[in-house]
Amino acid sequence: MPEAGAEPQASKLRERALGLLARREHSRVELTRVELTRKLEQAGFDAADIRTLLDGFEAKKWLSDQRFAESYVADHRARTGSIKLAYDLRQRGVSDGIIEAVLGANRDSELDRARIVWKKKFASAPADAAEKARHIRFMQSRGFSSEIIRRVIKGTDDI
Repeated sequence: MPEAGAEPQASKLRERALGLLARREHSRVELTRVELTRKLEQAGFDAADIRTLLDGFEAKKWLSDQRFAESYVADHRARTGSIKLAYDLRQRGVSDGIIEAVLGANRDSELDRARIVWKKKFASAPADAAEKARHIRFMQSRGFSSEIIRRVIKGTDDI
């Protein structure tokens, strides 16, 4: 016979987890490693129950790495390049297959996005080698490839 408090505990766990998921998309690894599990364990819920609950969420498609990656890229692509986006997604436990699929759909706009980021930071083309190096470092820190950076700074569309 189940404990008298077992069912309310399970419903509270589910309610709390759904509340956290409702705020934004999460990857499974991100949830199990840090945020959701930590918060739920601090609230007194059992780690095994949390894993079982997350498995159920994945089965119901309430928790999806694909959806998380799409959401993350949509939120961050205006100011970052594909290299940084891929790195950030890997850090959050998204598989390479999902990363490639999501970023592959955004490759066409990479040059345009890089131009916007560069123009926002710099008013004009670099005047000397030191300034050019500064421009390159900035664009690299934003996660753009060297080829995209070269094309943006040079101001050409050719490859």
